[in-house]
Amino acid sequence: MMYTDYIGIFDSGVGGVSVLKEIVKILPQESILYFGDAKNAPYGDRPQEEIAQISLANADYLFGKGVKALVIACNTATSSAADLIRKKYPDKIVLGIEPAIKPAVEDHPGEDILVMATTGTLKLGKFQKHMNELKDQANLIAIPCPGLMDLVEQEDMQNPAIHELLEQYIGEYRGRAKAVVLGCTHYPFVERQIREILGEIDVYNGAEGVARELARNLEEHDLLSISPRAEMVFESSDERTETTDFYRRMLEL
Repeated sequence: MMYTDYIGIFDSGVGGVSVLKEIVKILPQESILYFGDAKNAPYGDRPQEEIAQISLANADYLFGKGVKALVIACNTATSSAADLIRKKYPDKIVLGIEPAIKPAVEDHPGEDILVMATTGTLKLGKFQKHMNELKDQANLIAIPCPGLMDLVEQEDMQNPAIHELLEQYIGEYRGRAKAVVLGCTHYPFVERQIREILGEIDVYNGAEGVARELARNLEEHDLLSISPRAEMVFESSDERTETTDFYRRMLEL
């Protein structure tokens, strides 16, 4: 089947569904093909060059299906491969997601801001460059969160291990941090637990910005859907229906 009227989205797993949620809010009329690369997850444990090649293969697959636009719904894949994909597909709409550090800094100048991300993402040169450009405007505190993404992939958002791990990583900033930037698309699924630990705090992620940029690009290229009925298709590289059913359930949370 060809998906010429669809938007293509990919991530290493369920994290990109948090981006999908924002796209559906802003573009409810659009049909979407979501591809979770469960077979190669997690990306953060792989060398950057390997992540780039895997991401390019995902882009090839989705554009091969005929999608009219591509969203890279993974911070690590965006940093590693967005430029490579745009170079190969210069006439296509290709959007990536990046941590919303800049708006957090603009809202909280001079204050303590936690930047939570996978260990792999925090090591990326593009990510570090972005942090360095803004470090004089606020106290940006990088928080590597190994294991958190894996717990989200287990689907049980009530798992006490999530709260225990978050307490370990961010508990010491209770009453001190004024904002949190979620640098992994899996982390919005545990925003409630983050707020339970840190209290009243502003939480930022890049999903809404990507959704709005996607809407702008589609309108600019006269590609906005006029269909009254949007469709949602979930696929996974592990080809297990259990995996795609999981993605669908997380969309409904």
